[in-house]
Amino acid sequence: MKTNESAENYLETILILSKKLPVVRSIDVSVELGFKKSSVSVAMKNLREKGHITVSKAGYITLTESGREIAEMIYERHNFLSSWLKSLGVDEKIAAEDACRMEHVISRESFAAIKKAVKQNFSL
Repeated sequence: MKTNESAENYLETILILSKKLPVVRSIDVSVELGFKKSSVSVAMKNLREKGHITVSKAGYITLTESGREIAEMIYERHNFLSSWLKSLGVDEKIAAEDACRMEHVISRESFAAIKKAVKQNFSL
């Protein structure tokens, strides 16, 4: 399940959009991220080839089991780290930006340890 930060961001975005929209298309991802349609198209091709998404003939993007697993992991990390940083007094915008960077580099082991420690000491 090795992916890069860019792939993780795309998968997380697809997950978030799928919670808000009835269907997710490349144009939705493009608008959400502010990227060119051509860049998103290349990324969707790569994610499809890696088995993280499927794309219907109508252009609807669906996360596969592996894609959903990655997206949910990144989404959980982002929400948790962002909330934790805000609880420490970090500005909301900065907390979200820092969480976005941290969510991709932290190991499962370190994240689990931080999550456990924070839950024992904070009410998140």
